[in-house]
Amino acid sequence: MRTNLKVLRAERDWSQADLADRLGVSRQTINAIETGKYDPSLPLAFKIARLFARPIEDVFFGNEL
Repeated sequence: MRTNLKVLRAERDWSQADLADRLGVSRQTINAIETGKYDPSLPLAFKIARLFARPIEDVFFGNEL
């Protein structure tokens, strides 16, 4: 799954640690999501979208088949 998380985070000048603190996850989790090594749970994905006040489709998008 691809994500715009790094771009959205940079727009707010947040580090991975800043975002992790706001979401209650580890910095390593944020890194893994951004690099495509980990797909977040649905509740976490919605929490991320709410934090950025964006539809979930603006944050996460799958690979086209």
